[in-house]
Amino acid sequence: MNFKQILVELVEKKGSDLHLRVGLPPVIRLNGELTKLGSERTTVEDIDAALSTILTPDQLAKLKTNPELDLALSVSKLGRFRINIYRQRGTFSLALRTVNTDVPTFEQLNLPTVMKEIAESRRGLIIVTGTTGSGKSTTLAALIERINSTRAENILTIEDPIEYVYRDQLSIISQREIGGDTNSFTNALRAAFRQDPDVILVGEIRDIDTMNIALTAADTGHLVLTTLHTLNAVETINRIISFFPPHQHHQVRLLVSGTLRAIISQRLIPRSDIAGRIPAVEILRNTASIKDAILDPEKTIGILDLIESGHIQYGMQSFDQSIMNHYRQGIISYQQALNYTTNPDDFELRVKGITGASDRGWNEFKPVG
Repeated sequence: MNFKQILVELVEKKGSDLHLRVGLPPVIRLNGELTKLGSERTTVEDIDAALSTILTPDQLAKLKTNPELDLALSVSKLGRFRINIYRQRGTFSLALRTVNTDVPTFEQLNLPTVMKEIAESRRGLIIVTGTTGSGKSTTLAALIERINSTRAENILTIEDPIEYVYRDQLSIISQREIGGDTNSFTNALRAAFRQDPDVILVGEIRDIDTMNIALTAADTGHLVLTTLHTLNAVETINRIISFFPPHQHHQVRLLVSGTLRAIISQRLIPRSDIAGRIPAVEILRNTASIKDAILDPEKTIGILDLIESGHIQYGMQSFDQSIMNHYRQGIISYQQALNYTTNPDDFELRVKGITGASDRGWNEFKPVG
């Protein structure tokens, strides 16, 4: 197995991921679907050779005591890759993800124009959510690059591993990687307060300590951007609160309602007009009504209705509104729209032009003619 040639094939085919496991041919993910590269099975020797190629002696030694390792790899003339090495059934496997060296813009990512307004936030908390592979890291990078190109800020990123490498424009950017530059998200966040940051990017919040410090940073005048593995805005708010013990829930609701600026949730849907995928995006912005719904547990479940009704005035949108927009433009098929929508029955009725009195915010999604 020629490891570099496989990377070349991954890039040429525009695959997003590569999987190398003993006993299987190399597998790439192309437009969301897994595809085998040939029929030759990967051997233990192939994996060992790949590891020797991409790891330093210190990383190889670390792998002997820790059966998981995250790192980023830059290959000349090919690009940058995010790599996870892990053990399964006694042998090492590799999962690689391609990372664009150029940070894409909101327009290139087909993200709503309201993202530009969200990027103008000077303080508070912005959360990007979605499943693994839904484009969270890329959207975060686009937000950072928008800030970098439009105003002078001291930006600090804490990542595991570093994916996009930024070039200073109007802002100055320090990028810290877990394992190489700092021991943990928590330690790096604590140290951040002494580094005079205006904007802090936390690659992922995984525990109560990191969440607590991130909320404190947002509450003390910093702009904090981060990700959570949640599916939508309501689940994200509930997940934040669930990090903390019950006796602190009211206090946390107060803190979140005061610091939250936006929640951006994503799903990638296969396109029908051209090859590739397009994001369906739910966007919550912290209006007075949203703040009230965060404070009151009984009103939190009603946040989705507030999102849909706030489309015209605030640029908010639900997943179903985003999916309807893509369907109306002929970007996705009707079947794919039904597969990814939150409420297929309601979506089907709205496609037919049947809406209820409570469907405020859906006017521009009605059938034409």
